[in-house]
Amino acid sequence: MSESVLRYEVKDHVGVITLTRPEVMNSLNYQSYLEFEDTVRGCTARVLIITGEGRAFCAGDDVKQILGSSEPPPEEFVERSKKSAGLTPLADALLHTDIPIIAAVNGPAVGWGMELALMADIRVASENAKFGELFVIRGLCCDAPGFGRLAQLVGREKAAELLFTGEIIDSQTALAIGLVSRRVPHDELMPTAFALAARIAGNPPLAVQALKAGLRRTLDPDWQDTGRWAIEKIRELRQTEDSKEGVRAFLEKRAPVYVGR
Repeated sequence: MSESVLRYEVKDHVGVITLTRPEVMNSLNYQSYLEFEDTVRGCTARVLIITGEGRAFCAGDDVKQILGSSEPPPEEFVERSKKSAGLTPLADALLHTDIPIIAAVNGPAVGWGMELALMADIRVASENAKFGELFVIRGLCCDAPGFGRLAQLVGREKAAELLFTGEIIDSQTALAIGLVSRRVPHDELMPTAFALAARIAGNPPLAVQALKAGLRRTLDPDWQDTGRWAIEKIRELRQTEDSKEGVRAFLEKRAPVYVGR
């Protein structure tokens, strides 16, 4: 592997994962997925904050490497996917940890970047934050978190609108529809996230973990089942003309033309 693509720091029982590929809006390549998963699984902090370096939270998958390449995924990624029963391995780690997660959304969170924000227990948004389930305009469907969490937060009708249109919404709209719990000036984002994390970390950790496990047990779907279905459907859709056109149009910076095949 090349130089690390994230930074992990711990202070006063609060861990912070910062994605560090600002030149590509913190988009996720295979190395990002593997490093991120390892960090989450190895985390012993009482609370975890996720954020991005630079102007973006996370722009989703690296289109050139993951969607625009004919090269197969690294063997390590494939093997981890088998162990997580088809669910994206990083999603498996985030969805099943009992550590509370706060997403400090500093800028655009789109595609799998929005999925990443949805997997947090609490979302604090900078005034610069934007959100979008862009999968449909790539000819794809979202991953498991989009199905299992979005409608819980904003209701089925608004979730359908966001998923079917691929619309990008600003932080004020995200607050109004319940996608985020707080919207703050950009300079106050990390202090606000830290203050909230410190308050949680100051409570008995075993009780907090039990509360998170109880929320998952009560509200979440069968993540493996949903994940298997989503990944299988994404693989099918990636072979369609429309999906390939969506990727080409993005790379060529033009409007796509879909044909329904």
